[in-house]
Amino acid sequence: MINQGKHSVLGINVHAVDYDFAVSTVLAAAEQHRPCAVSALAVHGVMTGLFDPVHARRLNGLDLVVPDGQPVRGALWFLHGKQLPDRVYGPNLTLKVAEAIAERNLSLYLYGSRPEVLADLVANLKRRFPTLKIAGQEPSKFRRLSELERSELVERIHRSGADCVLLGLGCPRQEVWAYEYRDRLNLPILAVGAAFDFFAGNLPQAPKILQDYSLEWLFRLIQEPKRLWQRYLVLNPLYLWNIGLQYLRLKPFPSQMPQGDEPVESFG
Repeated sequence: MINQGKHSVLGINVHAVDYDFAVSTVLAAAEQHRPCAVSALAVHGVMTGLFDPVHARRLNGLDLVVPDGQPVRGALWFLHGKQLPDRVYGPNLTLKVAEAIAERNLSLYLYGSRPEVLADLVANLKRRFPTLKIAGQEPSKFRRLSELERSELVERIHRSGADCVLLGLGCPRQEVWAYEYRDRLNLPILAVGAAFDFFAGNLPQAPKILQDYSLEWLFRLIQEPKRLWQRYLVLNPLYLWNIGLQYLRLKPFPSQMPQGDEPVESFG
């Protein structure tokens, strides 16, 4: 189990940890029913925080931000000398958490995406982990929620008896959601991005060799060019440029820490 602390990557505190530490953190919070907001952050997530100081403070207010992308894992080594055996890839973390939840006879609540995606996701998770308990599932409304709707959502999750929430709203909405609902739910929340679509069978994952060589972005760009071209063809070079500036200390990247109640988008 590796925990080498948290370190600034363009002002976002990323934790230099491995899968074992991340899973044990989520599992402990689930067993003790205490808040623990976790995000698997790739380049897009880091850059969203770089361009939005309010969102950066939200990200730095989460309990655990793990290096989802190889470029983020690489930045931990390049900037801070923290060498990890692997990234902590959101989809893999999802499976490892689901397996641990099943082994401990705990339960999951799935929130996000569309009804048909959730149905396929539940079926595939149950096929892979037959003893896994799904306490509830609820699709995104793809709009901002009212205060009444947010309160009713919290009540539904509490009534379900869930021990952990898996969240699939996409970056950055899922990190906003995790930040907002952390103390309301008093449960671990794991924001896992595209994992819902991957394990529902709606979106193919990049071959492992492309993942290992930091080329997963190219595979996904080919799959969804209209949606992802700006993320990868604009943000990736900007990320590398700013990592260079941070390494050479030509530009300060102070960690934006939470300052009281950050404004939220209430997207659900």
